[in-house]
Amino acid sequence: MNTMLPVSATDMRRATLLQIMHWLAIGRAQPQALSDVYQDAIERLNPVLNAYTDVSVSLIQEQALAADRRRRDGVMGRLDGLPIAIKDNFDVAGVPTKAGMRRRTVVPGQDAHAIARLRASGAVLLGKTNMDEGALGLTTNNPFHGATHNPHRLGYTAGGSSGGAAAAVAAGMAVAAIGSDTLGSVRVPASYCGVDALKPTHGEISARGLVPAARRLDAVGLLTRGVDDLTVLLQTLAGYDADDARSRRRRVAFQPPDWEPGNLRTGFLPDLAAVGVESDVIDVFNNALSQLKGELGERRAVDFSDWDFARTRRAGLLLMEAEMLNTFAEELADEAYPVSPAFRQMVDFAAKKSAADYVAADLVLDAATLKMRRLFAQVDVLVMPTTSQGAFPLDQPAPASQADLCSFASLAGCPAVSIPMGTLPNGMPIGMQLVGARGSDLRLLELAAVCASSLDAEPAYPVEPKPA
Repeated sequence: MNTMLPVSATDMRRATLLQIMHWLAIGRAQPQALSDVYQDAIERLNPVLNAYTDVSVSLIQEQALAADRRRRDGVMGRLDGLPIAIKDNFDVAGVPTKAGMRRRTVVPGQDAHAIARLRASGAVLLGKTNMDEGALGLTTNNPFHGATHNPHRLGYTAGGSSGGAAAAVAAGMAVAAIGSDTLGSVRVPASYCGVDALKPTHGEISARGLVPAARRLDAVGLLTRGVDDLTVLLQTLAGYDADDARSRRRRVAFQPPDWEPGNLRTGFLPDLAAVGVESDVIDVFNNALSQLKGELGERRAVDFSDWDFARTRRAGLLLMEAEMLNTFAEELADEAYPVSPAFRQMVDFAAKKSAADYVAADLVLDAATLKMRRLFAQVDVLVMPTTSQGAFPLDQPAPASQADLCSFASLAGCPAVSIPMGTLPNGMPIGMQLVGARGSDLRLLELAAVCASSLDAEPAYPVEPKPA
């Protein structure tokens, strides 16, 4: 007979994925009760935050009951009973994949590869989360489905395009979330919402069943309340998929997490202000570095004078806009339910470009690969802020530079982790980004966990929505 006290609803919503796995294993929590807690949180908070666009109570209950039965029978998956949110550009069988569009009625017959892996592991899929229209944006201020608010301050952006997913995790409406990252779309909202995020090595997690934004850049992104949770999700979802042309059969093997702090070489940009990072962000970053003494080993300034962050981010954006002319051809031709003027303007920009312009943008990816090889011959990890600024009011124009610091890892196909590093003077969180060579995902996550432990900068969860 289990005499241990059950876990409170607040503690369930505050806990990391690993903590909840432990409680489930020792019987202090049950999948049905866990799902009830998160479902109640969604019903109470989502009308305020607008993180979810599609939630089915009956499906949540059905999945939780099945997880309860599996636990009674002793046959469980790794994530059995854990409530996870899904960004609405992933196919979930029988559920429309809207991809943030006004009227997209595609109902897939099968799950995306990542979703199938989640189901096989026993996860409870909570619902679809809000995102930018077509994933072409970084604010989750969707013209048709409404804006997602940052749980730390209502009226402020949660970032994008995986803003709904990040807000759900930060507000205790999901244990973890699956998003997509093409030019920073999980790292930007992680920075703004104060959660952890991983963009894996390109192709490490199959993107089959993810609505394409730019296939050469698209990555399945992960959002959690603890760095170690990212490792569990990566190990669950990673693997070769013969039906995904960009899936990797360990062409670059995972490097074991065996860095020795005494031998670690950490690279830093010599002048953050010169690449557009705001002074308040630089202050928080420098304060975080002062707390990380031996964790980062030998610190080296790296030469990025040959790398124009704004220009290369713009090249990646052109690849996205051009591909979306194909991905959303039906929606762009729909006169009855047109796309927004802003979306139309962005893809029209690509339509007016020549094939030579597209090739020039594509060549930036080759340049990023060569830059990456030279960089990681000199250092083991590159450390910098995740974003050049913190979250801003939804009624203000979005800074063009939001994805500048994220674009290098995307264009080079590198893994990148974002962890909270502190708060800005206005009380909003801001993230630190660690970038490693292709295949260094596990090493990067280990180092990120060490840094996160030393910084102790993660907000108290769950974050209750605060007024503007």
